[in-house]
Amino acid sequence: MSSKVIINSSGTSLDQVRKIVEGASYELGQDSIDAINSAREKIESLLDSGKPIYGVNTGFGRLASTVVPDDELGLLQRNLLLSHACSTGTVFSSTIVKVMIFLRVASLSRGRSGIRLETVNALVKLGNSPYTPLVPSQGSLGASGDLAPLSHMCLPILGEGECIDEDGIVVSGEEALEQIGMEPIELCAKEGLALINGTQAMTALMCSALLDSQRLMNAADATAAITLEALLGTASALDPELIGLRPHPGALESSELIREHLEGSEILHSHPSCGKVQDAYSLRCTPQVHGASRDALKYIETTIERELRAVTDNPLLMEDGRAVSGGNFHGQPVALAADHLKIAVAELANISERRTERLLNPDLSGLPAFLSPSPGTNSGLMIAQYTSASLVSENKVLAHPASVDSISVSGCQEDHVSMGTTGARQAVEIVRNSCHVLATELVAAVQAHRFLDRGKMGAGTRETFDTVSSVFPPLDRDRQFVSDIEAVACLIREGIIG
Repeated sequence: MSSKVIINSSGTSLDQVRKIVEGASYELGQDSIDAINSAREKIESLLDSGKPIYGVNTGFGRLASTVVPDDELGLLQRNLLLSHACSTGTVFSSTIVKVMIFLRVASLSRGRSGIRLETVNALVKLGNSPYTPLVPSQGSLGASGDLAPLSHMCLPILGEGECIDEDGIVVSGEEALEQIGMEPIELCAKEGLALINGTQAMTALMCSALLDSQRLMNAADATAAITLEALLGTASALDPELIGLRPHPGALESSELIREHLEGSEILHSHPSCGKVQDAYSLRCTPQVHGASRDALKYIETTIERELRAVTDNPLLMEDGRAVSGGNFHGQPVALAADHLKIAVAELANISERRTERLLNPDLSGLPAFLSPSPGTNSGLMIAQYTSASLVSENKVLAHPASVDSISVSGCQEDHVSMGTTGARQAVEIVRNSCHVLATELVAAVQAHRFLDRGKMGAGTRETFDTVSSVFPPLDRDRQFVSDIEAVACLIREGIIG
């Protein structure tokens, strides 16, 4: 388990999120504690003024002009969570929910939301516990924050909702608190809104998708290298001077990594008189295609790192004590990043599936059909490519931009929304699909190399071959190998390949 993460008053980072994913616990730093307490004092001062302040002593959305009596302000906040917890669909994974809690704590620790320290500490204790709130995945519009999923996430600290323990047993929020040794929180003015008015569901999903995509990106270059070698391609299209004439950073990086994998390869130089002038696009244009995805991931990382430092509540407290209403909760920046990631990763899978076709097609590879030693009686990897084709086609549907959609809600008060959480959910799914597609190409490339006898592999391709072979034994006759492909996909997700 990673060392404990300290949350300070400047937000968090992708590196800290990575540690939470790996199982690290966390606590508030003293500067966060001071910022939270200072913000609460400002809220109390505003309440004493008696002025209507949105979400503090008024209703929400279309009901913003309805002033709520002082003795009902706590009930107002409790009712907010109870009424807004109406998501549906399959539940988010425990890992995603734990990241959601961590991100909400980090945002509240900026000291601009006005929540009490004891309420933030309740979230910290829940987030560090063996119990994870059950949060259905569908129901957020990605503007006014992720209201519905964050409501489900926060209900257990009130003794409401449901949680799941580490053994997969579902218990009530009340029972989870008893097991943790916590008393239910009684919300005060502004606290319910502070808990749920944020982008933490979509951001947690995007952190997951981005971290997996970065590992997938490196695996894609390693995979392209071993396939190029297996297909007796040429490294001429990787020439650094050639790539430098169109100096996109991602293409320069991908081409360099592929060249490093191929360094020392005798196979690439074993066919000087083969008559082949140039390779097909799926081999020759790999640096340009992979590089564009690399550049996209850099933009996405920049956007997510900004969001991890953001305060996305409403209204927010200014340094001079004013409560200002705005639109920091609107998920458009994350939504556009999610759609960009979907396209970038889908393209990695698209070109990978085409390389798999070239490995399996005897007319293109010069190898046995579908890489079976005895094709006919045996189908080899034929249908593995069908699955890849199915997944890349599904990715094309999922890659349709969610952020271009919007729908008006709350009596037309909230009349433009980002659909960022939908886009982020789709991004996670595309990454998962693409891992399988890349794993299939790797299996095919390794099987193809088993038919070659043309000298030494490259230093990197040999390492890739050995790593994949450790979970994918030679396919000398038909057998079930779906678990082999999944094992290779796991290697990709764990960052072991590349």
